[in-house]
Amino acid sequence: MYNTIMFDLDGTIIDSAEGIINSFTHTFLRMGLPVPAREDFGVFIGPPLEYSFESICGLPRKEAERAVEIYREYYREKGMYQIRVYGGVEELLCALKARGRRIVLATSKYEPYALRIIENIGFSGYFDFISGSLAHGERGTKAEVISHALAATGAEKGSTVMVGDRMHDIAGAHEAGVDSVGVLWGYGSRTELVGATYIVGTPEEIIPIV
Repeated sequence: MYNTIMFDLDGTIIDSAEGIINSFTHTFLRMGLPVPAREDFGVFIGPPLEYSFESICGLPRKEAERAVEIYREYYREKGMYQIRVYGGVEELLCALKARGRRIVLATSKYEPYALRIIENIGFSGYFDFISGSLAHGERGTKAEVISHALAATGAEKGSTVMVGDRMHDIAGAHEAGVDSVGVLWGYGSRTELVGATYIVGTPEEIIPIV
């Protein structure tokens, strides 16, 4: 049994594709970079921003840092509001709360933005702790986000599971020493999620696991 359930945000709790794509598009235009076709933006949804700009776009560190600043400026004003909650997610959170589970948000999103989004969608009451990335690259990997949440909450690794939709969630959970649940309703694929302890197709399927 898992006492602590950690959730990714983008692609797991919320469908944030529109806001993220618009934020990246704005950043690419400001930086003078080519804008991908809309169907090719999937690789940018989920990974840490620093990874996206450095590893996917191939920007040097200083330019990547500037790109992150431009992205966050647009996202703060517009992008974070262009979201919707996935069906069945709130019912899942209610069920976990009723069973006395500790619920943690572990996201690569900038922590102040994650806090605001959770408040805006009315989910603050479900989460016992929120761990996200910080400015200047602090907690820049999913493993660091998860490890911070473990330390801050006192959760035991053996009774903690990470729920997410991308390979970064699964790899981060493995690196941090916790089990993982890969979800298929987000932006990843079953192939990408190979290595997860469990793979599920709906929020309801998580309840018997935890």
